[in-house]
Amino acid sequence: MQSKHYGPDLTPPWKKRRPAPEVAAEPDLVVEEVTTGFCGAVIRCEKSAQGPTVTLEDRFGKHRVFPMEPRGFLLEGEVVTLVRPRERAAGGPARTASGSLAVPGARARVARAGRIYVEGRHDAELVERVWGDDLRIEGVVVEYLEGIDDLPEIVRAFSPGPDARLGVLVDHLVPGSKESRIAAGVTDPQVCVVGHPYIDVWEAVKPSSVGIAAWPVVPRGQDWKTGVCRALGWPENTGAAWQRILSGVRSYKDIEPALLGRVEELIDFVTVGGAA
Repeated sequence: MQSKHYGPDLTPPWKKRRPAPEVAAEPDLVVEEVTTGFCGAVIRCEKSAQGPTVTLEDRFGKHRVFPMEPRGFLLEGEVVTLVRPRERAAGGPARTASGSLAVPGARARVARAGRIYVEGRHDAELVERVWGDDLRIEGVVVEYLEGIDDLPEIVRAFSPGPDARLGVLVDHLVPGSKESRIAAGVTDPQVCVVGHPYIDVWEAVKPSSVGIAAWPVVPRGQDWKTGVCRALGWPENTGAAWQRILSGVRSYKDIEPALLGRVEELIDFVTVGGAA
């Protein structure tokens, strides 16, 4: 029987499930398959007799192939429908992990006198993973400090100048923090000190890229990295945990905007007017 209100479909409009938004399955897009919970980055899309498929790679390097069915994936917690990306014109511009236009065959530039300092080894490795190609073309060297407690003295020892600018990236640079008080002691106009709000650079990696729902809250008084490992059920080996996190970073899309903008700011500051 046909309803005079709703036609052949007796489901009221407000009860009908809205179609999920379509998202192009671009390489490195991190999604979760709704049925299995498998979380990984898009490796490729292919055609098959049964329809289009997408291959995902998880943080351990394992590959799985899934049909690109409607409402088949989660993107940052929202249900989406993956679709094949549009074909790019032949010879289209390639891009680096930071999103910049790649320069094929470009050689590393002679290192500038200017530098970018970061707090620790993990910060340096993350910057290299995302901005390494750009930094080599610009001739910018990144060094790590193992903390910033002596930052004003470190700056004076560097002797910054117009052709030797210094950029410093600080963890947990929020009002009232120890880091903010230390940074306030650096007033040289040839030095740019910026920071992100995270307790550690681990948090600057998007949880979805690591395969977790969110970064856990660690009670005050505990070592933050060890607490994260415990909360996530990982072995309490921070070095191994970091490699696990870093393996999920393939491009700038895996990094929180609060870090992306600060690193770009430092690169611009160091390279403007600096001599190689």
